[in-house]
Amino acid sequence: MVSLLDIIGPVMVGPSSSHTAGACRLGMLARGLVGGTPEKALIELHGSFARTGEGHGTDKAIAGGLMGFRPDDERLRDALDIMEREGLAYTFEKTKLGEEGEAHPNTVRITLERGDRRAEMIGSSLGAGRILVSQIDGFPVEVHGTYHTIALVAEDIKGSIARIAGLLADDGVNIATLRLTRKERGGDAFMVIEVDEEPGPEVRDHIRTLPWVKWAYRLDKVGA
Repeated sequence: MVSLLDIIGPVMVGPSSSHTAGACRLGMLARGLVGGTPEKALIELHGSFARTGEGHGTDKAIAGGLMGFRPDDERLRDALDIMEREGLAYTFEKTKLGEEGEAHPNTVRITLERGDRRAEMIGSSLGAGRILVSQIDGFPVEVHGTYHTIALVAEDIKGSIARIAGLLADDGVNIATLRLTRKERGGDAFMVIEVDEEPGPEVRDHIRTLPWVKWAYRLDKVGA
């Protein structure tokens, strides 16, 4: 099914929905993994992002997204200058993420640091402002940013999913999708929970304080 957004694209600052709106939304999602604006970031651009991203403002869009600017924010034009004024250390490099065809041409790997939290995310801009996050901290995921999302790493123990689902239900939050990935039985498990309503701060704090949860962060809804 084709939506009106697919035809006319998103409201944004910049010449390209893939290189600007989508790139900005990837930055917005990434900042949630460290709980806010990162102090340091290594931004590795792949494919078309690497070849034409600077001319299309991809670097400004990602930096702006990391600082919490939305695609229609006029500050995106000056995002690199704002970044420097704020003392944020963001580095841009070109890279190759696999062989030809293995990664979408508009793909970026973002490594972030804020306080004692470090995170890595790989995501792609699919066109018309749509995005796909395919990896977080080495775990394969599928996040489009169209829901309020909770991402967390926890010990792989029995009853953990039911416990978290119960906390969300008690807060009146309905789960849209829930995906769990683990590298081995009994090891760390990575959980991505997409929900229809934004969870309140109390339930988010409760999830973070569960003894078997190592870290948990909210990823903002960034798309329609």
